[in-house]
Amino acid sequence: MQAEADNVIVNVENHDVSYLKARSAVVGEKRFWRYVNGAGKKPRRNEEKMNWEKNVRVTEPYVAGEQPKGGGVIKLNTNECPYPPAPGVRAVLEQMQQNYEKLRLYPDMHAEKLVNALAAYYQVRPSQIFVGVGSDDVLAMSFMTFFNGEKPVLFPDITYSFYDVWADVFRIPYRTCPLDENFRLRKEDYLQPNGGIVIPNPNAPTGVLEEIGVLEEIVATNPGSVVIIDEAYVDFGGESILPLVEKYENLMVVQTFSKSRAMAGVRIGFAIACEKVINYLKDVKFSFNSYTMNLPSIEMGTAAVLDDGYFRETVGKIIRTREWTKKEFTRLGFVFTDSKSNFLFATHPKVPAGELFAALKENNILVRHWNKPGIENYLRITIGTDDEMSRLVSFLENYLKEREND
Repeated sequence: MQAEADNVIVNVENHDVSYLKARSAVVGEKRFWRYVNGAGKKPRRNEEKMNWEKNVRVTEPYVAGEQPKGGGVIKLNTNECPYPPAPGVRAVLEQMQQNYEKLRLYPDMHAEKLVNALAAYYQVRPSQIFVGVGSDDVLAMSFMTFFNGEKPVLFPDITYSFYDVWADVFRIPYRTCPLDENFRLRKEDYLQPNGGIVIPNPNAPTGVLEEIGVLEEIVATNPGSVVIIDEAYVDFGGESILPLVEKYENLMVVQTFSKSRAMAGVRIGFAIACEKVINYLKDVKFSFNSYTMNLPSIEMGTAAVLDDGYFRETVGKIIRTREWTKKEFTRLGFVFTDSKSNFLFATHPKVPAGELFAALKENNILVRHWNKPGIENYLRITIGTDDEMSRLVSFLENYLKEREND
């Protein structure tokens, strides 16, 4: 990579634009240009690093949504569930207070109780399930396990911003594929040579749901690559690709307890794939940390899976509130994607997103805004309770009226 950076400096002076584009595409644009621009911390003659710093892996970390410390905030910025976990989860916590001495022992490294519950719920074999500390843990382990070739891993250019962070930290070459004008993926972009594919469905932050037929063609056309479908938001109206796991050995589906099961604070995620894929994933996990799932997580996660009635009721309430909010946003002049997630991705043709973001924050309403090309004029707004969304709509209506009268 250092040689590449030196090469680029020469080519910049010669204005060889095609060279720059080609090399950034191969090794990953973010990682490549970090070296070129000095963000990769190539030491200058007059600012040499300390000896130990030369061995540091420098990367740009993921930036999560703001987590306010005080109260009185309508928090619609991190796609958490606005309702509490299933009643059985609370019962587990109460039981653990009485049996806290169990915490002196290591937990079941295979998390069999949770795995068996998930297997029964999704009608697969326990050997087809891998659990981790949130879907982020599952995905990071998957990047480390399956993306070790020389060809670039492919994922959308507008997507979950942890993907390029993992690629960077694990030194994985990657290429981002541009979405079309409707924020949909271009199927042909994923039919090129690659070292793996990651597609969130529905996508984040857009909320757009791709058709299963499109995804299946991508999986079928890439038998030499593991294709990961990240279904963090699929429970809010999407169709899961999970049934195709039995048909395609190279397909892995990842889901989370953080959204639809209201357990972001517990951190549980899981993958479902063929046994061979899961075994490779476990080999890497157990070479890294054998006890990633703690006892409370295993017990609470199991209780959440068993209470399917509460799960469906909670998801139903969020979907109804989302559809109500869409109607209100249309009335206020917003334009947005047809989200099938627990958030809206919206823009207003008359008011910059950055202005709305600041005004909302000043009034203790947090939403998410990225100042990135292609989405700089959009806000991602988590669906909260009916009361929270009514207060959001009321504020926006008043703000837009006052702005129009100024």
